[in-house]
Amino acid sequence: MSHPESGPGAPSPHSAGQPTGGPAPYPGPAAYPASAPPTPGATLGIVGLVLAFLAAPIGLILSIVAFVKLRKNGGKTGIALAGIIVGALITIVIIALVVGAIITFSTLLGVCADLGPGVWQQGGVTYTCGG
Repeated sequence: MSHPESGPGAPSPHSAGQPTGGPAPYPGPAAYPASAPPTPGATLGIVGLVLAFLAAPIGLILSIVAFVKLRKNGGKTGIALAGIIVGALITIVIIALVVGAIITFSTLLGVCADLGPGVWQQGGVTYTCGG
């Protein structure tokens, strides 16, 4: 005698109350969202800021380029702006020092041209001109 529940699709008497298809698969590690690709100009902004301290004029230029790229692509411009500020300030200081040195040496050369070769004392300053 055959049972109405027996057949190829009927549950076996040994698996009563258990889901069919075997145990549930292991869920694995939680999926984390993939990090967004860097905004074009972000790395250049960091390089520009670092170079603003080491080679100010070059860092200033790179920071300006990075700032423009970041603004165009909707990225955060803070690091590039910091590179612009630092690069500009250090570049201004360098220019001021170079101009000051040129003025000092040209004044010294003018004094020596007027006094001639020798060691001279004027206004509490000793000038050594010529060789």
